[in-house]
Amino acid sequence: MSTQNPADQFIQRDDPSVYETQEPVLYAVKDGIATVTMNRPGFNNAQNSQMTYALDAAFRRAVDDDEVRVIVLCGEGKHFSAGHDIGTPGRDVNKSFDRAHLWWDHTNKPGAEFNYAREQEVYLGMCRRWHDIPKPTVAMVQGACVAGGLMLAWVCDLIIASEDAFFQDPVVRMGIPGVEYFAHVHELNPRIAKEFLFLGERMTADRAYQMGMVNRVVPRAQLAEEVQTIATRLASQPRMGLALTKQVINRVEDLQGLRATMDMAYGYHHLAHAHGQLLGAGHLGGHDAKSMVAANKNDATDKNA
Repeated sequence: MSTQNPADQFIQRDDPSVYETQEPVLYAVKDGIATVTMNRPGFNNAQNSQMTYALDAAFRRAVDDDEVRVIVLCGEGKHFSAGHDIGTPGRDVNKSFDRAHLWWDHTNKPGAEFNYAREQEVYLGMCRRWHDIPKPTVAMVQGACVAGGLMLAWVCDLIIASEDAFFQDPVVRMGIPGVEYFAHVHELNPRIAKEFLFLGERMTADRAYQMGMVNRVVPRAQLAEEVQTIATRLASQPRMGLALTKQVINRVEDLQGLRATMDMAYGYHHLAHAHGQLLGAGHLGGHDAKSMVAANKNDATDKNA
């Protein structure tokens, strides 16, 4: 009689992903400023694992280069980032990578462990490490900064947005309490964070500025120039002075509960994933990329009616 647990019968999942580019992230350095550019404009810079690991490599490259004093993160095309990839041909959730953290490979794990291990690696873990990069980081945000896009902007020290930028986390529609890097209550006050999540509406750049989530808002045509000006000024500051100042402020955020909040929220996030799967709706609560886009369009139409 076998005593082996059925859950130990792991199944290796096939990886059907097809990448439209082998350069999902572009990297350039000039005058002490490293520019890291998300390069999936055809899919509004949706983040698959290919892009996430490329971002990690680019940030490491910038940290290791003593000539780099400042890092600018931007997105090619109309939008900064539409969030996590949940529907492009390059969606590579079943693919193994050389992992950046000490979590095990997710691809051959059963049940909720699959998503829990993967998102510890590519979302929560990487974002936390990027938040602690000792060099100053600036997010240059235009167009959409949605869900997973928020995480990439929030890990940066400064956020400079164009007037047409908007911010949104609509994942409550999937039954999920916000994205994995849950900084909502620290980027916004609790009542505004509730509105932001409960309604899932777009927050304009101007309102994000009023809430203290964005440092500056400028016309789209002036966005690159404004970011360049700020990055140049940052690059003239003492490297160690900037690093220590950043470290102090980041640790204050932790004392205010940022890390503990994320740990708690991450557990609830994966309870929601597992709940959806138990109900037969999948880990996204029955939604996919098309249904989320359609719902967002309807919300925008209703609001403007």
